[in-house]
Amino acid sequence: MNKNYMRAIPKQWATASKVFVALGDKHRQRILLTFDRGERLNVGQIVEVSTLSRSAISHHLKILHDADILLSEKIGKEVYFWVNRPVLDETLQNVLDYIRKNT
Repeated sequence: MNKNYMRAIPKQWATASKVFVALGDKHRQRILLTFDRGERLNVGQIVEVSTLSRSAISHHLKILHDADILLSEKIGKEVYFWVNRPVLDETLQNVLDYIRKNT
């Protein structure tokens, strides 16, 4: 048994919890899968292809943004979102490294 993690989570895992919680919802998974590589989408574009209301999409975008899964930029009246690949890459790589090293 490795007791090193009973009191503190390693630094490299700091974002894992919020990423996995945010991705634990099927609507947020669908929103994330809506983005093509390198694509920036605004709320209206996401609403167009979703079965959810604009307010529901905005709620889910906020959760994804707060978890650093999506980045955003306001241009004029529109807010554009895009996938924060480095955070997802790092989070998933840390989990894979742990699994490969400890199982």
